[in-house]
Amino acid sequence: MKRLVVLLVLVLVWLQIQLWGGNGSLTEVNHLRNAIVEQQQRNAELHEINSALHTDITNLKNGVEVAEELARSELAMTGKEETFYHIIELPKPAGPELPDE
Repeated sequence: MKRLVVLLVLVLVWLQIQLWGGNGSLTEVNHLRNAIVEQQQRNAELHEINSALHTDITNLKNGVEVAEELARSELAMTGKEETFYHIIELPKPAGPELPDE
């Protein structure tokens, strides 16, 4: 009878160790659940980015206005009878700051 009690206690201890720290433990399951939530959030962000890119692609394939707008903003291109002005700001001179009047 004593051996059976010792054996049952050892089995109980082994099961507790597996439950709290072994493979498939509660800690590991909790970490995996957190990883799933983070991955789902990342997937949602990527889905939004992909949707925006898909919209841009569709607009570029179908509309000339979007291509012209991108050429103007990204490449500084101009259309017919348009003038491009490039404004360069001069660096502030070194020295003490003067108060604004």
